[in-house]
Amino acid sequence: MPEREHKLPPIPKKREKNLALWAVAFILAPLLRLFFKTVPTGIENLPKKGSYILVSNHTSYADPLAMAYFIFVQLGRAPHFLAKESLFRIPLFGRILPYVGQVPIYRQGRSNQDSLAAAKAYLEAGHTIIMFPEGTLTRDPELWPMRGRTGAIRLAIESGVPVYPVAHHGVEKVLPRYSKKFRPSPFKKVFIQVGRQIDLSVYKATDGPEKMSEATEKVMQAITEELKKIRPGTPPTKRWDPKESGQAAYGNYQKKQK
Repeated sequence: MPEREHKLPPIPKKREKNLALWAVAFILAPLLRLFFKTVPTGIENLPKKGSYILVSNHTSYADPLAMAYFIFVQLGRAPHFLAKESLFRIPLFGRILPYVGQVPIYRQGRSNQDSLAAAKAYLEAGHTIIMFPEGTLTRDPELWPMRGRTGAIRLAIESGVPVYPVAHHGVEKVLPRYSKKFRPSPFKKVFIQVGRQIDLSVYKATDGPEKMSEATEKVMQAITEELKKIRPGTPPTKRWDPKESGQAAYGNYQKKQK
């Protein structure tokens, strides 16, 4: 069945935080503070205003909540995610998402041209976008960043705005990967490490797959380097690739392998 189209509201140009976002934050921000405590470092690496893209690792379904809290409360910006389209089909919740600045990404069945155009419009209006370049939860056994997908990085290169790595660690203790065991606590810390701008100036929007893969690996390595600063252990010498391990590209691969 083809996925239905989700029409996005007009992109606000004079202010990032519209009334709908303030209303949701008024309810959600105090609640999230009961789930975890975000502890950011490296905020000084980010511009205080203007558009930029944040690229992050993905270890838990709760990652967007932690990052949204960090961006809205601690950076004072409006969080805009490229979110999987299925979330927009959830009753009530899905209807709210476009009005708080979230952009649906379709994994199959239709083009993402309109969605990517909306993301570019947010950036042109001076907003910030956050992406999880892995495209799904990491499959790495130790939760290190796995291979990235080139689509998100191509958008970053086409937009021409600064790109910054922002690694996090600790969300997976609140909601483990592919688990239903939600363990919130205001004493559980989510460490967030912001790195310096990733230099993608040598890449062009017209570059072919090989150059895009190179740029994507550069981004994933930058995220990994920041993650090493806030979690124990050593990343693998070879990045995990689901395809090489016979795993599905999206979704809960553990359930699909049973």
